[in-house]
Amino acid sequence: MSEESWNQARLIPTSGISGAEEQERRATSALLAVVGVVKDFSRHLLAPVGAPTGAVSTYIEVPFSLGKKRLYPDGLIRVQRGSKVWTALVEVKTGRNELQAEQLEAYLDIAKEQGYDALITISNEIPVARGEHPTRLDKRKLRKVAVHHWSWTYLLASAVVQKEHRGVSDPEQAWILGELIRYLEHPKSGAMELDDMGSGWVPVRQAVHAGTLRPTDECAPEVVSRFDALLRYTSLKLGRQLGTDVTVVRTRKEAGDPTLRAQALLNSLTGKGLLFGAIKIPDTVGPMHISVDLRASRITCYVDIDAPKQGRPTTRVNWLLRQLKNAPPDLRVEASVMNGRGPGAAELLSAIRDEPSLLVTDPKKELKSFRVAFTAPMGAKRGRGKGAFIDSVVDSVDSFYGDVVQHMKTWSASPPRLRATDDEEVADPRPASSTALSSQDGPETA
Repeated sequence: MSEESWNQARLIPTSGISGAEEQERRATSALLAVVGVVKDFSRHLLAPVGAPTGAVSTYIEVPFSLGKKRLYPDGLIRVQRGSKVWTALVEVKTGRNELQAEQLEAYLDIAKEQGYDALITISNEIPVARGEHPTRLDKRKLRKVAVHHWSWTYLLASAVVQKEHRGVSDPEQAWILGELIRYLEHPKSGAMELDDMGSGWVPVRQAVHAGTLRPTDECAPEVVSRFDALLRYTSLKLGRQLGTDVTVVRTRKEAGDPTLRAQALLNSLTGKGLLFGAIKIPDTVGPMHISVDLRASRITCYVDIDAPKQGRPTTRVNWLLRQLKNAPPDLRVEASVMNGRGPGAAELLSAIRDEPSLLVTDPKKELKSFRVAFTAPMGAKRGRGKGAFIDSVVDSVDSFYGDVVQHMKTWSASPPRLRATDDEEVADPRPASSTALSSQDGPETA
């Protein structure tokens, strides 16, 4: 037998996983063990949930008594710094298993009795925004104990970013983190990516085409929630590739009241057949907007950029064209003017390259900004693979960022230059008069 067929020994093997219970136990033990060992990774995960920097200890299946019941949370994390101790219970689900409110509320009661600080939940459920929880819980139980959620997609993205981009100070710890990444990427681990738009996706899509979708339809809110989860999933995947935190854009009001975003998206879906959102990539020209038109079966990604504040209109268009020299010719570019109402002039990039003045409808009006948009076909299937909606959105975002956004820079004015002066000045022995040289005068001529 050739050596190519041998299975290499792994720190966290996937062989021997016989069922959901074993899958959950092994994933919990592997993750918590690495959190306890790899300091850079544990700080990245635990600092946002309120843990201090200190010695990390992790445990699995810790027994507790709650009344007459004996309960076993999947794990426990303890961080100690001097006399300060921070403790969190951990509940884990793998595969398609979802978190249960009754079980979580019992663990919240245990944490309250024990004086613990938090409950951390882990599953393949992706909340619509950072800081939100996928399970509806009794808010009265959250007064003393904080609850936080990590999706497996978030954990895998965080591990990759830490190892490949931010770095791990200790080589052995870097290898251990790499073993966790290898394990979570294996199909048997139970750490799944978002792979389904839900049972309501096909009926909603068909109702939009027929013009019969109503806000009261039961499937519509599910699709709205899944779409926001898709935006979060897409931002995590892009951030994993870029090595930075890519976040979903929310207004201040939406951050304070998530129902506002859900209602706005529901109204747009039922009224116009549109789903929309935006993600923010650090150090880019602006948020990347994603709009899905279910009636036209099209996905549009676009970004807005301010035009230069100097130069003629065609000069400003040429400034943008230089940044898009390698971009696809079928991009749509729209120009807006100062104090203009309604949409501005819009043309395909291929036509503007031949004739930049196509975006200048009135040379006397100052160009204010440009919108660069990319449109692609929308997948119809609810799952993953060729012709699937999830893949079509992820691929559109990746393509638009790689071909366009990462090459764009905001305009900045050139620094002011000193005025030219004569190298030598001849002294005049006569008294100063009203005709003396001034900074407002030009160079004297002989």
